[in-house]
Amino acid sequence: MKELNIYEVMKFLPHRYPFLLIDRVVDYKDNDYLHAYKNVSMNEPFFQGHFPEYPVMPGVLILEALAQATGILAFQSMEQKPGEDNLYLFVGIDNARFKKQVVPGDQLHLKVKLLKEKRGIWKFEAEAYVDDQLAASATLMGAARDKNQ
Repeated sequence: MKELNIYEVMKFLPHRYPFLLIDRVVDYKDNDYLHAYKNVSMNEPFFQGHFPEYPVMPGVLILEALAQATGILAFQSMEQKPGEDNLYLFVGIDNARFKKQVVPGDQLHLKVKLLKEKRGIWKFEAEAYVDDQLAASATLMGAARDKNQ
C-alpha cells in the first residue's frame, strides 16, 4: 500500500482551502488506481448555503473531489508534479449519477481507476462511497495543460 499524507497531496494539487477536497490518499498504484478520502465537516463553507437546515454536500463538489483524485493519480503516473506553467484540468464528465446524500460527519471515500490515456487525455472510472454505500459515480476525463494556452 502506498499512501500520501496531506502535505504530499498538496504537492500534487494547486487547490487550497476551501477548495482542497482530499485529506489523504490511502492507496494507489501508478497507471492503475487511487483511493483517497475527504472528511466532511459541518465547518465546510458550502453548508452555510446548501442547505442550512439540512446540510448536504453539493454533488458538483463530490465530482470535483473525484476529479482531484484523478489529478493526483495522473501526475503520480507521469512522475511529475504541477509546476508554475502547467495544471491538470478537468476536461470531461460522462454518466454522472448520485445515489446517496453526503452529510456532515461522513467520510467520503474517493476511488478512481484509470481506463486509458490517449494523447494526453486521461479517462477514469470514478466512484465516491460513504461507508460501503455508493454515493456518486461518473466517468471523468482530465488533461495536463500549459497555463499559457
